[in-house]
Amino acid sequence: MTNVAERASGLADICSVLTKYNTIMTQEHFYEVSVEWNSERRGTMSSPVLNDSLEVATPPEFPKGMAGIWSPEHLLVAAVNSCLMTTFLAIADNSKLDFTHFASKGVGKLEVVDGKYIISEIILMPVLTLPTDDQKERAMRVLHKAEAACLISNSVKSKIFYQPEIIVTQAELVA
Repeated sequence: MTNVAERASGLADICSVLTKYNTIMTQEHFYEVSVEWNSERRGTMSSPVLNDSLEVATPPEFPKGMAGIWSPEHLLVAAVNSCLMTTFLAIADNSKLDFTHFASKGVGKLEVVDGKYIISEIILMPVLTLPTDDQKERAMRVLHKAEAACLISNSVKSKIFYQPEIIVTQAELVA
């Protein structure tokens, strides 16, 4: 359990990062995405500012859904998970955190709530690999700052559960 001073320091760091971010993000930004129906329950998603388009479809759990194609449900979980990564990378860079690998798994739970299908919760499981364990506590603070600052997580009403893990690959000294 962290003490009050550590929490206050962590909040101050988050505020500092957000202040820098807000200085950069002083204007509105828009992200244009188009979808076009192709056939059955399948379409193509594109953006005029991106190189690649993406095939999207109803997921196979629904009538006439299609396996093996990105669905809106996958894209929502991907948006939250990729935002966590990009936010972590920005904060880690600002913090000069030395790490060797970052990967994260995200799992979304679709259920019926009040008669409507919703993604009620998303579990994020980032794994951060460090070269030594002397930065482990600091790395965990950076991971938690990324969780708190992720703008996509903060924009969705799904409950976000966070299960970070740190792995240290410090080589054993041979005597």
